Amino acid sequence: MKYTLLHTDKNSSARAGLIETAHGNIETPIFMPVGTAGTVKAVHQRELKNDIEAQIILGNTYHLYLRPGIKTIEDAGGLHKFNGWHQPILTDSGGYQIFSLANQRKLSEDGATFKSHIDGSKHFFSPESVIDIQRSIGADIIMAFDECTPYPCDLNYAQNSINLTHRWLDRCIDQFNKTESKYDYPQALFPIVQGSVYKDLRVKSAEYIASKNCFGNAIGGLSVGEPAEEMYAMTDLVTTILPKDKPRYLMGVGTPINLLECISLGIDMFDCVMPTRNARHGLLFTQNGIINIRNEKWKNDFSALDENGTTFADKDYTKAYLRHLIVCNELLASQIASIHNLGFYLWLIKEARKRILEDTFVDWKNTMVKKLAQRL
Repeated sequence: MKYTLLHTDKNSSARAGLIETAHGNIETPIFMPVGTAGTVKAVHQRELKNDIEAQIILGNTYHLYLRPGIKTIEDAGGLHKFNGWHQPILTDSGGYQIFSLANQRKLSEDGATFKSHIDGSKHFFSPESVIDIQRSIGADIIMAFDECTPYPCDLNYAQNSINLTHRWLDRCIDQFNKTESKYDYPQALFPIVQGSVYKDLRVKSAEYIASKNCFGNAIGGLSVGEPAEEMYAMTDLVTTILPKDKPRYLMGVGTPINLLECISLGIDMFDCVMPTRNARHGLLFTQNGIINIRNEKWKNDFSALDENGTTFADKDYTKAYLRHLIVCNELLASQIASIHNLGFYLWLIKEARKRILEDTFVDWKNTMVKKLAQRL
């Protein structure tokens, strides 16, 4: 595993870099399609690789632990062999899912006790077990176990939460260091900065995470309901502290505009369910703005989904046809719309990287943000 910072934009903190893994290289900045249960919803792995040109996808420890179960994944030889995706994978530790189960979980110094959303059965995650589970899943990049604070939360809660997250991190690192990959390639551990929207706590957490000298670092606890301005302020603050020679991952973010603004602040990696979730409801992202394909105005529009299309979904299908599929609840609608949205996200991030390398990122970003905000 290796990270190389190739260039920083002369007018912003935007960066272009390269992460080298045993399953292939990742050109940063990068967006990671979310494959929570080992699959990106409605999208075939072949399409992810060849049409969307994804370089890395995300899986989730909590969901994969519950189904199909860790023994099944181990017996298959790891998640790469189980799901047929032979490029890099990152796994989230499950901290966010346990956060979302607020009424069905209990936190303690030891870890988190929670009930399955599937059948109500009781389970327990500790920092050690989460590392062990991710060793079995076999992702190239794995995350430390943390508590994701809700928004809003009071200062005292946020303070106690980051202290717990830091103690859990120490245990994660100990377990990571005394175990080995179960397969024939290395894994890298990312700790997670927390602290809600409190500047002092974010600084404290970022300094603590940076001191651990892990391969890369993540920023969590944002995009959980706070205003975008707060998210940008916390991201800007944290990126001034996290080391420049390591990749920075902003978890769960976000809209195309969020991606561009946070790239300008020095973020390298993103993931979000938005492109696929919105696709299934008929909301399309394009280079000229946002389309609700259910609207009557598209019924007889036989133009491409995005005139400057980025995948075969844009070249082979029209707005009128996709609207017809969506209105009829055809399964193909989710597939076409998901490929389109993910293709657009990956196009946007690739174009951002090109502009960073050319030192033309800021002007391009400012123009794109205005266009992307439009409702067509």
